[in-house]
Amino acid sequence: MAAPFSRVLDLLDLEEIEKNHYRATSPSEGWQRVYGGQVIGQALVAASRTVEEERPAHSLHGYFLRPGDTKVPILYKVDRIRDGKSFSTRGVHAIQHGRPIFSMLISFQIEEDGFSHQMDMPEAPPPESLPLEDDLRAEQAKAHPELFKDWTFTDRPIEFRPIHPLDLVDPKPQPPRNWAWMRVKGALPDDQRLHQCALAYLSDWSLLDTAFYPHAISFMQDNIQTASLDHAMWFHRPFRADEWLLYVQDSPSASGARGYNRGLIYAQDGRLVASATQEGLMRLHGEG
Repeated sequence: MAAPFSRVLDLLDLEEIEKNHYRATSPSEGWQRVYGGQVIGQALVAASRTVEEERPAHSLHGYFLRPGDTKVPILYKVDRIRDGKSFSTRGVHAIQHGRPIFSMLISFQIEEDGFSHQMDMPEAPPPESLPLEDDLRAEQAKAHPELFKDWTFTDRPIEFRPIHPLDLVDPKPQPPRNWAWMRVKGALPDDQRLHQCALAYLSDWSLLDTAFYPHAISFMQDNIQTASLDHAMWFHRPFRADEWLLYVQDSPSASGARGYNRGLIYAQDGRLVASATQEGLMRLHGEG
């Protein structure tokens, strides 16, 4: 088995099949559909390949249109919408079976000096004091093997240490906040755009779960249908995705079978490096 960080690099290393067209594959890790963070990260890679290195991404806005098929490659088509003096704009469509499964707009900007302020990072226990999410799920699987029969507790390429973990088997109502430490395993190259793509991959891991907390539900329940609908990110300051990042997530609202979630991402030294928002489907079967 390849080292975890090598698998991340392989995942984000797209094949250029012609100008503005890139092909990617999905890992075999037990997913029934393509993980949303994978598509976000790969779409950002494709767009970044068409922009000067001096222009890192500063924001992205994407929509999930159809479930991705893990068994076939994904084609990413890039639209070079605009190149200005300071900003570049790209559109990306991810396509499988001749139909779009994801669409995203990304804005890139030259590095500039300017005003600076941020919200302070909240106090949180250090990552070393917390168990890995995979270890928590493995313990649950011992008591409920029938529920986790399709799960594989392999050496994933990311580390996720939740501060407010949700019990997937027996969830209890709790405030809609979901804090966690996260990072890519191993050392990534010194390429800020690669770290942005890796963070885009990480950012989708738990964001939608936050809206479940007040309702004592989890995506493992048979009567719940969930899916990411959209995803947006803003990159504020340079960072490394292979160092611990605190993901401070909350869910201000759920209505209309949708849950709205947002997150602030801090480096361990307290710098606010990125923000994310996402709305997801939260539907009881038989409704709508």
